[in-house]
Amino acid sequence: MPLIIAIKEGILSLFMLISESYRYYDLPFCIPDKVKLEEKKEALGEVLNGDRLVSGPYALDFLVEKDMEILCRKKLTKEEVAQFRRAVDKDYYFEMYYDELPIWGLIGRVENREETDDPKDYKYYLYKHIHFDILYNKDRVIEITARTDPHSVLDLTEDKEVDGEFTYTAKWKQTDILFENRMDKFSQTSLPHHLEIHWFSIINSCVIVLLLTGFLATILMRVLKNDFIKYAHDEEAVNDHEETGWKYIHGDVFRFPKHKSLFAAALGCGTQLFTLTVFVFLLALVGVFYPYNRGALFTALLVIYALTSGVAGYTATFFYCQLEGTNWVRNLVLTGSLFCGPLALMFCFLNSVAVSYSSTAALPFGTIMVIVLMWTFMTSPLLVLGGIAGKNSRTSFQAPCRTTKYPREIPLLAWYRGTVPQMAMAGFLPFSAIYIELYYIFESVWGQKIYTIYSILFIVFILLLIVTSFITVALTYFQLAAEDHKWWWRSFICGGSTSIFIYSYCLYYYYTRSDMSGFMQISFFFGYMACICYGFFLMLGTVGFRSSMLFVRHIYRSIKCE
Repeated sequence: MPLIIAIKEGILSLFMLISESYRYYDLPFCIPDKVKLEEKKEALGEVLNGDRLVSGPYALDFLVEKDMEILCRKKLTKEEVAQFRRAVDKDYYFEMYYDELPIWGLIGRVENREETDDPKDYKYYLYKHIHFDILYNKDRVIEITARTDPHSVLDLTEDKEVDGEFTYTAKWKQTDILFENRMDKFSQTSLPHHLEIHWFSIINSCVIVLLLTGFLATILMRVLKNDFIKYAHDEEAVNDHEETGWKYIHGDVFRFPKHKSLFAAALGCGTQLFTLTVFVFLLALVGVFYPYNRGALFTALLVIYALTSGVAGYTATFFYCQLEGTNWVRNLVLTGSLFCGPLALMFCFLNSVAVSYSSTAALPFGTIMVIVLMWTFMTSPLLVLGGIAGKNSRTSFQAPCRTTKYPREIPLLAWYRGTVPQMAMAGFLPFSAIYIELYYIFESVWGQKIYTIYSILFIVFILLLIVTSFITVALTYFQLAAEDHKWWWRSFICGGSTSIFIYSYCLYYYYTRSDMSGFMQISFFFGYMACICYGFFLMLGTVGFRSSMLFVRHIYRSIKCE
C-alpha cells in the first residue's frame, strides 16, 4: 500500500497552525535506490487545495512489522545542513497519507537550554527515526500514527558535513473499530474542545440578537401603525394639512437609482453568490464534506459557481430591463466581470507570489487552463442564456405610486443619518450574530482544524440573513421618514456593510490569534479574505435591498397616494 507525502511550513503557536505547502523532496531527504518517485494524480479540488503528493520512501506492507528498518544512509553537505536548519527553525512538518488516512509530524526541533535570546545558544536537530503505529480490523487499515524519536537526531547546529542513517519502525495492532467509523476520530478532534460551551455561546448570541431585533421590530411596527392611522384618517382632514414623513416623498421613492447597470449587475452577482452558498450548505448538511475528503469543497465551489452563472445573468438582465435599461449586453458583460474580475486579478497576483516561493499553492498551467475552459464553455454560455431569458421575460417595473417628473430636494440631515454612520449601525448587529463562529471558521480555513459542525454554521447563516434583512429595513424606514428618497443604493450598501466588519476582524485575528509571517502568508491571508468579504458584500447587499424593496412596496401600497 503506497505512502504518499508532502511537506509544509508551519508556524506553531498556542492558537493555530498556519501553513505554506511545498513538495517533500524540495528538502534534501534521502531517496532509497529502490524507491521510484511517482506523483499521485490529483483531482481538480485537490490541486486547488495545494496537494502535490508523491510516493513515499517508507514500505509499509500490510501486517509486515519492521524494527529499525534502514531507510538510507546519507552524508549531508554544508548546504544541505543549512537548508534543513532553516526548515527546522521555521517548524516545517511533513504530511503523509496512508490508505487516505492523514499523518503529521515535525521534521525536527529547536532547543535553547540557556533560555536566552542569543542565536548562538540555539541547537537544531533533525529527526532520523519515525515509528509508525498502525491499527487494522480484518483486512482494512483503521488508524495510523507517526511518532518521531527525540533521541534519534542529527545535530544541525554547525555548518559542517554530517553523516546520517535514517530508519523507521512499523508495528501493527488489531482493533475492534469498524472501517466505516475510522474517520470519526478526526470528526471528534476537529470539533471545538467544549462543544456544550460552543452551543451555549451560539444560543446566547441568538437570544441577544433576537431580543434586539424584536425590540426594534416592536418600535417600528408601532410607528408604522401610527403612520397608517394618520394617513388613512379622513382624507379631507389630511388634505388640509401639509404632508410630512415618508408619504411626502411618494412621488420619488420609486425613482430609479443612478448607475442602474452597475446596480443590476451587483444584484445579479449577489443573487448568484447567495444561491451558491445555499447549495454548498445543502451538500455540507448531507455529509459530502466529511473530514479529509480532500478538495471536495473547492471542487463544489468551482462547479456550482459555474452552474449558477445563469442565475446572475437572468437576475441582472431582468432587473436592468425593469429599470428601463437599453444596453443589456453591456450589463451582462459587467455582471460577468463584477466579481470574477477582481477575483481573477487577485489570483494572478497571489499565484505569482506562490510561484516565486516555489510553493505548491501555485496552480500549474494545466489546472489554470481547465478553469479558463470552464469559464469559457460553461460559465459564459450559461450567463448569456440567463441574460437572454431575463430579457425575454422582462416586465415593466410595478410601483404602487406614480413617480413625478422632477425629484424633490432632500432636506439637510443630521450627521448620523449619513451613509457611513448608517453602514456602521447596519453592519454591527449582523456581525455580532456571527462573531463567535468566525474564530472557528478562520481556524478551519487558515489553520489545520477541520470544521464539521455545519448545523451550527447553518443556524448562524440563517440568523445572519434575518438580522441583515431587519436592520436594513429599519434603516430604510428611518431614511424615508427623514424625506430622503435615495434609498436604493443605501439599502444595498448598508446590507453589505457586515463584510467591512468581517475584514476588520481579519486584522484582529492576524495580530492576536496568529503568528503569520512572511510576505506569502500575509498576502494570501489578506488577499483572499478581501475577495471573500467582497463576495459577502454583494450577497448581503442583495439580501438587504430585496428586503427593503418588499418593505417599501408594502407600506406605499397600504396608503392612498395621489
